[in-house]
Amino acid sequence: MAAHWMKWMTELTSRKWISGLMGRFSHSRASRHMIPWFAKSYRIPLHEAEKELKEYRTLNEFFTRKLKSGMRPIHPEPSGLISPVDALITFMGEIQSGTIFNVKGQDYTLDDLLNHSPRVESYAHGYAFVLYLSPTDYHRIHAPVTGTRLESEHIKGRVYPVNDFGMKHMKGVLTRNERLITYLSHERGEIALVKVGAMNVSSIRYSDESASSWNQGDDLAYFEFGSTVVLLMETGTFEPLPDRAVGQKVRMGEPLGRFFAPSTKQP
Repeated sequence: MAAHWMKWMTELTSRKWISGLMGRFSHSRASRHMIPWFAKSYRIPLHEAEKELKEYRTLNEFFTRKLKSGMRPIHPEPSGLISPVDALITFMGEIQSGTIFNVKGQDYTLDDLLNHSPRVESYAHGYAFVLYLSPTDYHRIHAPVTGTRLESEHIKGRVYPVNDFGMKHMKGVLTRNERLITYLSHERGEIALVKVGAMNVSSIRYSDESASSWNQGDDLAYFEFGSTVVLLMETGTFEPLPDRAVGQKVRMGEPLGRFFAPSTKQP
């Protein structure tokens, strides 16, 4: 009964206009009074923030804060993939015939996730990570590889929560929510960086709309409130680190795995 009630309330509050109202408030000067409460409630490590708490003019400005230099060192492996975010790994595994199986009990096809892109075939037997950002986490998204933007697509959608309840009880959250997809070409292939919106996320934005290339670790985009990143690697180009596991917390800049040289791509 409780799950049914929660599902109904989630459906009601997943409308974009409600999320928009929340977004407008978080951008208002009045929202700055909530910053100390928000920081304390979510135990946000304030010593990492670029500015002092009193310097943030709105809740959104605090939420999308940058960090002090050196807070997230980038792992130096030249053929490596780093985590683009501070997050919880909620799925990692091989993509099977274009489907990501058993993400919190649900299956997702790449065709739906990537909005029927012709690029789907490149990832049909590749590798995927699903990375969940809680309100506590740092919410900027950094380039997981050094690469060039091949294509970008913004898909309008709903704003269901991507927390544990939403992912388990709401059907197809990752493919029904708003998404901003960036395809990046790098020296050993291509990746898809799928940024999935969530409840109270009024937008997903590029840090610099005009940017067309990034060095690994560069500031690429940010969420306005918590959400999820799905990382897709092409078929036969990637292997994860053996000590990475579902349920593990990672920080931006930490290694997730490595790419093979083009001449040694796996079948």
